[in-house]
Amino acid sequence: MAQLRIALAQTNPTVGDLTTNADRLVAWTREAAERGAHLVVFTEMFLTGYPVEDLVLRTSFVDASIRTLEEVARRLEREGLGELPVVAGYVDRAGLAPRVGQPRGAPLDAAALLYKGEVVTRTAKHHLPNYGVFDEYRYFVRGDRLPIFRLHGVDVAIAVCEDLWQEGGPVSVVGQAGAGLLVAPNASPYEKEKDDVRLELCARRAREAGCGLVYVNQVGGQDELVFDGDSIVVDGTGELVARASQFREELLVVDLDELPVSDAAPGTFPYDAGDGSTITVERLVLSQDPVAPYPAEPARIAERLDLHAEVYSALVLGIRDYVRKNGFQSVILGLSGGIDSALTATIAADAIGPSRVNVVLMPSRYSSEHSLADAEELVRRQGVVSQIAPIADIVTAYEKEIELSGLASENLQARVRGMILMGLSNEHGHLVLTTGNKSELATGYSTLYGDSAGGFAPIKDVPKTMVWELAKWRNAHSDPQFLLQAERPIPENSIIKEPSAELRPDQRDTDSLPPYEVLDRLLDDYVEKDMGSQELIAAGHDPELVTRVIRLVDLAEYKRRQYPPGPKITPKNFGRDRRLPITNRWRETTA
Repeated sequence: MAQLRIALAQTNPTVGDLTTNADRLVAWTREAAERGAHLVVFTEMFLTGYPVEDLVLRTSFVDASIRTLEEVARRLEREGLGELPVVAGYVDRAGLAPRVGQPRGAPLDAAALLYKGEVVTRTAKHHLPNYGVFDEYRYFVRGDRLPIFRLHGVDVAIAVCEDLWQEGGPVSVVGQAGAGLLVAPNASPYEKEKDDVRLELCARRAREAGCGLVYVNQVGGQDELVFDGDSIVVDGTGELVARASQFREELLVVDLDELPVSDAAPGTFPYDAGDGSTITVERLVLSQDPVAPYPAEPARIAERLDLHAEVYSALVLGIRDYVRKNGFQSVILGLSGGIDSALTATIAADAIGPSRVNVVLMPSRYSSEHSLADAEELVRRQGVVSQIAPIADIVTAYEKEIELSGLASENLQARVRGMILMGLSNEHGHLVLTTGNKSELATGYSTLYGDSAGGFAPIKDVPKTMVWELAKWRNAHSDPQFLLQAERPIPENSIIKEPSAELRPDQRDTDSLPPYEVLDRLLDDYVEKDMGSQELIAAGHDPELVTRVIRLVDLAEYKRRQYPPGPKITPKNFGRDRRLPITNRWRETTA
């Protein structure tokens, strides 16, 4: 039996920034070498970032990915790190004829083994996910090779992300080939209420393969997706050995012992993948002699966060990386004194620091005294940058030139506020944050080119009831990663008062919508679970309310298409997950 020290590089790459990603690969590999690692495993498509979407349809991008991989292998050798094997994800190409929409040599979601200045072997994802936020069949062709390399006597196999999540394929072949360890680069995005499916999955696949499993997951925000890390190591029985933190970069170093020493002959061998395909195993030897026995480091198992800490951390990371990776120095939002804008401002301050968060208080003729007071109290508690821009006179000037009434008049106020925020954004380079929640977005309870105007929507995937829950959680908790250190940063009155858009006298959200605790349960069944009207009624929802809410949701599709991106935290967000036609005459019926 043999020992190996594995370094899991739970990293946050930037899509398209191949040079910086390569620099970071070298830096993390150096740290792994200093900590005595025998193998470093990076995440899926680390060199290019993930997901790259239609960038892979450009020959220039795929060429750059392959070139960067080869250059970084040589660089590792030059910098004295060539003796440490590195598994890294990137985009490669297959030697196939092009299909429509793809360059010559179809792209591969690939991983490579770098050693002694060379790209020793390459592999590619076999199972291509085509559900939820994934549409990889659009971009890639499936891989059909499984490398197994011998490292200090232990046979180590490589499988990429989805190959763990589907039956058959590489994991089945790993078991047949008798590898001693399976390493799996991943880019698995976060969503709430997944329970602990990753640990269960890794344990099941380890038992299936008959060997230990190293699951390395990406961390960071990428447009609407947030990756939470949570990298995992299990032994051959499926028992948890080590686990990384959630929502933060780290190099998790793990000592594995009792690994089988192999003397299988090198070469290429075909195996039945169990899914109707054949996978060719490529066996190669890097080093045969086991390392001398050494004292093992205690394995670290990071504690998992509770639901509200998870969701809040995901939102903070989503804003932080969107701002950082897109080069913004500051954000701006309208602060009304209500719960949605209060929570949005707090998340932003936690993400980038209160000195970079700008809020504008824009009272109208219908704004209550407590709204302005609550907004000012939040500014005092958090230290964000604020200004007051009353809109009553601006609205009056509009109304002198064009006659508007009812809903059109209400929407005018929201659009004036949006215009002010966009003007200040243009003047100072701020990123405008919208403050709408998922319940409002679902029912169309927002004004196009008004409160929907902006560049990023931090809580667009957060139901209203969870907005309140997160506000209460944040007032009771903090985290070293949060840059806002104020205690109880959200005024209590913003949390407990009845929600209102304050666009007409004595307006309440319940004038137009059912109570949010009722609405959110119905929206969860209709939007998340795709129940039809009959199923909704059978599930106990009021038939009249079902008809009313379905109509609101269906008619608001055009608004959602024009809403800014925001972090996905539910199983089915508006955007990448839920894709419905705008022009659509299908209507659910309750009869």
